[in-house]
Amino acid sequence: MKIASILPYKENYSKQGAGAVALWISEFMRDSIYKNKTYVIGSTLNKKYLTKNYINININNINSKLNSTTKEYSKNIIKRIKKLNFDIIELHNRPVMVKEFFKQINAKIILYFHNDPTTMKGAKSVDERIYLLENVDKIIFISKWVKKRFFKDLPILSDNKTQIIYHSIDPIKKNVKKNKQIIFVGKLNESKGYDLYCKSMFKVLDLYKDWKAYSAGEEKRFQDYPTHKRHFNLGQISHSKVLEFLSKSEIAIIPSRWEEPFGRTSLEASSRGCATIISNTGGLAETTDYAVKLKKLDVKNIELETIKLIKNSKLRKKIQKNSKKFVKHKLKMNSKVIDLMRTSLFPFTKININHGKLRILNIYNLAQKLNHRIYNLSLGKKFTNGFIRNGHDVIEISDRDYVRQNKGLNFLNIKDKFHHYLVETFKNYNPDLIIFGHSDNITPNILNDFKLINKNVIISQWNEDPFMTNLPDTYGNMEKLKKFIPIVDHSFITTNPSVLNFSKKDSQNIHFFMTPVDKNIECFDVFKLNPQNDVFYAMSHGVNRATLKEGKTDDRVKFLNKLIKKINGIKYDFYGFGKQEPVWGNEFYRSLLNSKMALNLSRGNPTKHYSSNRIASLMGNGLMVFIDKKVKMNNFFNSGEIITYSSINDLAEKIKFYKKNNKLRTKIAKNGKKKYFKLFNESKISKYIIDKSLGKKVSLF
Repeated sequence: MKIASILPYKENYSKQGAGAVALWISEFMRDSIYKNKTYVIGSTLNKKYLTKNYINININNINSKLNSTTKEYSKNIIKRIKKLNFDIIELHNRPVMVKEFFKQINAKIILYFHNDPTTMKGAKSVDERIYLLENVDKIIFISKWVKKRFFKDLPILSDNKTQIIYHSIDPIKKNVKKNKQIIFVGKLNESKGYDLYCKSMFKVLDLYKDWKAYSAGEEKRFQDYPTHKRHFNLGQISHSKVLEFLSKSEIAIIPSRWEEPFGRTSLEASSRGCATIISNTGGLAETTDYAVKLKKLDVKNIELETIKLIKNSKLRKKIQKNSKKFVKHKLKMNSKVIDLMRTSLFPFTKININHGKLRILNIYNLAQKLNHRIYNLSLGKKFTNGFIRNGHDVIEISDRDYVRQNKGLNFLNIKDKFHHYLVETFKNYNPDLIIFGHSDNITPNILNDFKLINKNVIISQWNEDPFMTNLPDTYGNMEKLKKFIPIVDHSFITTNPSVLNFSKKDSQNIHFFMTPVDKNIECFDVFKLNPQNDVFYAMSHGVNRATLKEGKTDDRVKFLNKLIKKINGIKYDFYGFGKQEPVWGNEFYRSLLNSKMALNLSRGNPTKHYSSNRIASLMGNGLMVFIDKKVKMNNFFNSGEIITYSSINDLAEKIKFYKKNNKLRTKIAKNGKKKYFKLFNESKISKYIIDKSLGKKVSLF
């Protein structure tokens, strides 16, 4: 996994005076399993970077004056990293940059809030924060207080995309000799309460002559507040020096006036065994369970609590011991939390979640309206059987049946109601994979809503329509397929994709699949029986119609009429032809079982790998099957498993031959069934569809 961790503009990422965000990134990276694949990106003048894997972004001063600095910064970063193929982009404290990255970078986005979100561009309004929840893959807050601010005025109080991960530190076991000193660390300004600290030291140090006070930090607009002569300002020192100074100090004071998002200094001070005094603002109380909280933030209370700790050494040492022993937020532990959170964004790279078992939403026509008379031909049903037999969980939705059943009851537009039903089902079930086929009621808007709810969901479509050039409905079939290609992750068709002649971009995720056989559906062995008829063939004028349409004809009828004239003495049993109505369901099986051989003839010109779904019924039930040579089924089956013909005359001669050679015909039928079940059973086809959908490099057989 390759990660880009992006600092706020001008965040100091150097060993001298690193900012809180810089420390967060560099420290958590140390123990990360992805540390060698994480790159830190920022813009800073100091060249002594905290880590080696740092990319510095220079901003053109002229452009930054014309445009927003953040926009210029964002533009330069995107330009720099577009070709680096990051899996995750981590944006720290810059929600305003999310839209540009979302539009231009194909990567998961994690947004970290280190401060009050409602004060930041891109997160100030309710609409902006809702946009972030819908589009960002994960939002991390450094405290409960920061999270609470994010959800201020929102219609919800939390979301599973959000998580709290605190600033953390390595505990120390080593005991360091404490000096009689008090310390303040932070910006030397009034919002941090530095003026209160300065004033309070007059009384404290006058009472205790052997004690000293220190402050470490800087402020661009520094105001030299009056303070005691034994209060020494160390200025800006390195982070390691700060920790060293805290280790030697007895007391630390953090009297912030402003709402501290967390209060890193409090965490560091308590972990180094300081008796720490804090104001009860923002997230400061979340840093440690052993700090002294000021009842009121003023000079008098700071003096009282400091003097109490100096006078009562037993109390002071108890607080110091517990603070050091029970560090609340540990680096190694939270580093694992961050890595797990990152890994969870890619549940399908190594399917370890739920032991590799998926939740699948399978949307297709269950044909309840047709009283399930096409159950044996239903691809959706076979997919469900295969998914379940492979150990996955499946919810089936019959789009056409839902719309039909709810039309009369719905006072709203039925399509809107169906849209709402799918979205609510999606929210409740939270599927890992959605697969749909021939679902005329599915729209791009529905699929986009699924992606908005869960950007990680995988969506695949399947289509068993013919794509022959000489069929009048081919253009419409192709348009149905193409409509969803920009949205779905993968498409599966029963024709070799080379036939489509789509652009390279449109065809790269289109895969061929063979109509599966199912052990509970194709369950007969005709080669063991003694059928009365020689050749079986079944077609229809449409699944929904179920009966012959008067006056309708096509090339198949012409082909059959010619064939009949050439096979005198052959007992044929053809359905959907002449005056013989189509057969369905159990009647289809009764007819099929009474023939030794079957013709697999599809509409239109013979096309590479395309066959009507009846091929599974024919070969799967043990009939010997004839198919046009141009379909190239010889890519899967040899001459001992299926019989190909090159012309109508060739077919007629072979039908006559195999009628006489019963033993050979039986052997071929048996081998054909065995091979079909080996290559294209419902479990294997379903696994193939899942593996392809998850982006795995797998072959059909």
